[in-house]
Amino acid sequence: MTVIPQREPVTSILRTMAVDPAVCGELVHAARTRSPEVARLAEAENHRHVSALVTAAGRWFATLDRVEEQSFAAALLLGADRAGQSVPVTAVLRGVQAALTRAVEITVDRSRAAGVPDSLVLSAVLLLKEYGDAVERHVVHGYRTAEQRAAPTAGGVRAGLLGRLLGSGPPPSAEELTRAGLRPDRAGHCLVTEATGPARTRLLAPRSASPCGDFTLVEGRLVGLCPRPPRAEEIPAGALVVVSPAVPLDALRPVHRLCARALDLGARRGWRGLYELTDFAAEIALSDQPLLGTYLTRTLLGPLDPSDEFHRQLALTALAFLDHGRRLDRTATTLFTHPNTVRYRLGRLQQITGVSLTEPHHDAPGPLATLHWWWALTTWLGPHPDTP
Repeated sequence: MTVIPQREPVTSILRTMAVDPAVCGELVHAARTRSPEVARLAEAENHRHVSALVTAAGRWFATLDRVEEQSFAAALLLGADRAGQSVPVTAVLRGVQAALTRAVEITVDRSRAAGVPDSLVLSAVLLLKEYGDAVERHVVHGYRTAEQRAAPTAGGVRAGLLGRLLGSGPPPSAEELTRAGLRPDRAGHCLVTEATGPARTRLLAPRSASPCGDFTLVEGRLVGLCPRPPRAEEIPAGALVVVSPAVPLDALRPVHRLCARALDLGARRGWRGLYELTDFAAEIALSDQPLLGTYLTRTLLGPLDPSDEFHRQLALTALAFLDHGRRLDRTATTLFTHPNTVRYRLGRLQQITGVSLTEPHHDAPGPLATLHWWWALTTWLGPHPDTP
């Protein structure tokens, strides 16, 4: 590859942007804000494509070759993926254009901050516009090619019916399901994952031991209908998978929504591996009533100051105490401290809030008091509490 010396400062900036999570986050936000259809997809999908496109821009910008001779595999893959997810091509292009525009703005800001002459900055903007036009052409080409290759095989028909069964539109009739080999009276497990790249390929690869008969994409997530629940060793490393109990086909749509909620909760916590939907039962139920969580927080933890690190340490200790069955020894081991330290922190929490963590509140039975405390502490600490 021949590198043009005059382009090197901007090329270096583009390379840095490609590996900067904050930049990728801004581009994803621009795309999702501009295109509601893209916003309904999993953010991991958007981040993967954005990073690939910015990386490709850096490679292209550094060379003397013309646009038509470049490899636009990332743009072709983006178009193909969105076709498979049934996102309208106009919505795809709105998201792409918004992300490209924001990328140019960030490139200009960083180039000027690095002291790149205005003449080179202007040249860079014009070249990035040329690159953006080529990206859009290749996205459309990848989209149309994927549409043409979508042959109406038996598996493809079942996947399409499964998508209709789980989507927001009218579900397929019992006759349609039966003709495609999906028996309405047979129960199955709903599997949902945000796995992408090699992990998704492994899940989709035909294997005699595979638990899933059919897969489809719903809002960017891979959804499978399984005659049996998968085993942990069948889940690709690094993937998060949620599986439901066995339910009849006419109950799959609400169960799929619950699995998607559970997947979002697990992803925010950084969890990986196989989880049952029921593992998230309490968190899903409580997340549907945020106002009640706020009121409980005010009632039980009102005097705590969120900006006070010691108060936060007390709340984290109390949450660990509940998570470990109210056992001082187990809590102390988890927090790498002494049981007396845990006892002291719980005592200080009671002194500050005026409410005991170990005694029922307002005559509520023990399990309900535990639930109320766990709910209040989780709400007060926020979605990403650190270890004390």
